[in-house]
Amino acid sequence: MTPVKAPMPYEERQLPVWARLLFLLFLLCVFLTAIQLMSGAFKLLGKDQAKALFDGVSNPFAGLAVGILATVLVQSSSVTTATVVALVGSGELSITYAVPMVMGANIGTSVTNTLVSMGHIARRTEFRRAFAGATMHDFFNVMALAALLPIEIATGILEKGARWLTSILASDPDAAAEKFSSPIKSFFKTLSKGIESVVTEGIGLVGWPAALVILVIALAMIVLALMNITKTMRSLMADRVERALNEVLGRRGILAMAVGALMTVLVQSSSITTSLLVPMIGAGVLSMEAAFPITLGANLGTTVTGLLAALSAGPAGLTIALVHLLFNLVGIGLIYPIPWLRRFPIRCAEFLAERASRNRIWVGVYIMGVFVLMPLLGILLFK
Repeated sequence: MTPVKAPMPYEERQLPVWARLLFLLFLLCVFLTAIQLMSGAFKLLGKDQAKALFDGVSNPFAGLAVGILATVLVQSSSVTTATVVALVGSGELSITYAVPMVMGANIGTSVTNTLVSMGHIARRTEFRRAFAGATMHDFFNVMALAALLPIEIATGILEKGARWLTSILASDPDAAAEKFSSPIKSFFKTLSKGIESVVTEGIGLVGWPAALVILVIALAMIVLALMNITKTMRSLMADRVERALNEVLGRRGILAMAVGALMTVLVQSSSITTSLLVPMIGAGVLSMEAAFPITLGANLGTTVTGLLAALSAGPAGLTIALVHLLFNLVGIGLIYPIPWLRRFPIRCAEFLAERASRNRIWVGVYIMGVFVLMPLLGILLFK
């Protein structure tokens, strides 16, 4: 009697490496398209409201709140910064009032990767790692803000430094430059626009109903992509490769920052860079310590968009763009070189993630409190 063959172990039934790499590439395309789609949905919901926020701001705390909320509404610190640069360049907004706005944009942009971490919410261990990986960016930005905003209000040191740099760099302030358009971001924006057109033109929805349908589609795409990205990454990344990656990035912070900055310049979005880290952290492929400097590099990379916008906005526009760059550089210089300070945002994120993994209500309280209710309260109190 012929013995029945035992079923092949799961590892032996996996697709070949090249097929898994192609599948991972496809999943990343779906994921990045969904990020652009979510950004488009938020813009449909809040574009006009975001523009109206900039009117009549003369208090630094109101400016900070406006920067956070405007970035949450349009899902892009680059859009907020470019808008502020244009307003300053046209003389509609003073540099002093604009400084807290670009600081707030740093905080508002991290809502995207926090929302992305929700894709892991059904799996507690993965969600704890992913949510911590997303929120460590928030805690660093809050630390930098807490250190530098009072100093800036008291001394204006960032504005003065930016004005000095502008006097050196703006030899021909009226010269306009060709705006760089990332081909990577343009590709995924084209895909997302195609899906949007199906909803708005094919189905015939307009306004907030269209935005809500697009947002649901984007979230569904993110969840499905993340579920499979996590599995595929784990199957591709052998333990030795994981250890080598974390060893290199964890010990060589400058290299990791350069990677984060370059990725952000290429895709013209820090949200995309930091959101890509979330599934890697959730899968356990990338440690928090190794991912942290990449997020700091993303903060630096996103300032490039403002600098490019400033090339045709005159010396005032260039000055506020340089303030954004200096804020991120000085923030990193104050916090990252000191080991216990460098670990503080990571530990805070891990503490919050542990609580959120036990009780999901913490997720809603955190997102609504930090990115919506506190900025709204700041605008109501100080504007």
